Amino acid sequence: MSGKQSAGLLVYRVTDTGAEVLLGHMGGPFWSGRDAAAWSIPKGEHGPDERPEDAARREFQEELGLPPPDGPWIPLGEVRQRGGKTVTVWAVEGDLDPALAVPGSFTMEWPRGSGVLREFPELDRVAWFSLENAVEPLVTGQRVFLDRLSECIGDGHRPSPPSR
Repeated sequence: MSGKQSAGLLVYRVTDTGAEVLLGHMGGPFWSGRDAAAWSIPKGEHGPDERPEDAARREFQEELGLPPPDGPWIPLGEVRQRGGKTVTVWAVEGDLDPALAVPGSFTMEWPRGSGVLREFPELDRVAWFSLENAVEPLVTGQRVFLDRLSECIGDGHRPSPPSR
């Protein structure tokens, strides 16, 4: 089992129709033709000498090229993934424009065994999803964070304005 640790920040907003979350579609050749279970909460690994909160903030900035929204962070806890990595996530309310995201990149050999190094974006798309519509695209091991967010903020619906 791996002892790797990862931390992330799930940005949400409340609209007239309910709560939405900001997710990123994983970049690179493995994910290019997939949509189901190919989106992720912006997150990344950290070592034992870095606080998870600091890693979540750093990774959000690296993956989206945007600072995390200001506001109180809601702890959504941690989950141990199938591969053994522990992922810790917080939620923060914000309303970022996905068009402003400038994702970081990574380098890998592609095609495998070719000796050719290519650069790919960490995230190739960023979009808002309703809590209900986020389930299928989100990586299976992160779906629990949607339930936890929903428990913290309720149904995410704004009350209707009083009629006059």
